[in-house]
Amino acid sequence: MTDSVKPRESTIDKVNKNLARRYRAEKRFRWYGILSIAFGLACLVVLFTDIVGKGHKGFLTTEIFLEVDLNAEDLGIYQPEDPATFMTGDFEGQIKRALYAELGVSDRREKRAAAAMVSSGAGYALRDRVMADPALLNTTIKIWLLADDDVDTWLKSRGDNPDQAFTGRLTEQQLAWLETLYADGKLKTVFNTVFFTSGDSREPEMAGILGAALGSFFTVLVTLVLSFPIGVAAAVYLEEYAPKNRITDLIEVNINNLAAVPSIIFGLLGLAIFINFFGMPRSIPLVGGLVLTLMTLPTIIISSRAAIKAVPPSIREAALGLGASKMQMVLHHVLPLAMPGMLTGAIIGMAQALGETAPLLMIGMVAFVVDIPGGVTDAATALPVQIFLWADSPERAFVEKTSAAIMVLLGFLFLMNTLAVWLRRKLERRW
Repeated sequence: MTDSVKPRESTIDKVNKNLARRYRAEKRFRWYGILSIAFGLACLVVLFTDIVGKGHKGFLTTEIFLEVDLNAEDLGIYQPEDPATFMTGDFEGQIKRALYAELGVSDRREKRAAAAMVSSGAGYALRDRVMADPALLNTTIKIWLLADDDVDTWLKSRGDNPDQAFTGRLTEQQLAWLETLYADGKLKTVFNTVFFTSGDSREPEMAGILGAALGSFFTVLVTLVLSFPIGVAAAVYLEEYAPKNRITDLIEVNINNLAAVPSIIFGLLGLAIFINFFGMPRSIPLVGGLVLTLMTLPTIIISSRAAIKAVPPSIREAALGLGASKMQMVLHHVLPLAMPGMLTGAIIGMAQALGETAPLLMIGMVAFVVDIPGGVTDAATALPVQIFLWADSPERAFVEKTSAAIMVLLGFLFLMNTLAVWLRRKLERRW
């Protein structure tokens, strides 16, 4: 009888097994990272595909070709030298009569259906053109005029296949007229300048983002003017002058906590302080900027403190050793070297403020504002809020407007973040 003895594993075998196990773990970890990045990129591709797919048509609009008789008597313009008489001219009526003649309709019901195919803003566009060139009076002009949003949606969805067209509220008679106009080359899509040059409107084909974009600009301007100097001053004091004690520690902890507070809380704070207590009006960029300043300050303070901390102590010691005062050391040496990091943090904070909606809703910047704001005290809305309003509208034409406005907002955010990265790389110094 012989005993079977299991051979002992050598040390080199144990080391090789351990190394193989570590290599497998490292390989799995690397694949987890690759899969995470791929998942994030796939989500971004789906998001951008959906937004661009819906929004690219928002940059186009539909126009109808008409021959409009500009008889001064029919328009009711008896004193062409007086610009005020153009404001009361019946340009919309002349457009309707031109459309009736084009379609050959005389019945009252058909006239109503035909008139609905032209935008209510076409009359204003024709009036502006005649005001710019009064010599057009008493002539007949050939002009492309803005179509109604139902016609716009129909033509964009039709493409080359009439069966794919979204008919919506269009009647059979209107569809027949539109097919005739399309076959005659009197319907076309052009670049939508109205989208970039007008404010909000109840009519989708007349709605634009200029008012909201300027509202966002004034709001972010107020935020930048207030939050950047205050944030930098607070960071300089905390890093260079504040004593290290419990009060300072408590302030630091609360600043870090404020950076994580939901933005709607700042909206409630702004509503209570600026509107209810100080009695400031709603829906103005000044109040919006003040609220966003409260929200952005912690971010700027934290990033500014990190930038000041990154300046080597030898810079400070050298300045003080050469006889500079502490203020001179901070202003002449520390701040210039920390400025790239501060600017990067400020731009990222501004980009965050530009995309915020919740605090602006709380202070009333969700109002329907048609006029273009001219300053920080004019009633206005903001671009994210405008997107929110359009997304809640029932008309189908607002779907593409919403996605187009999102594309514009993403474009601004991309530019701001690109500027932050460029500034950091351009001005950054390594020690």
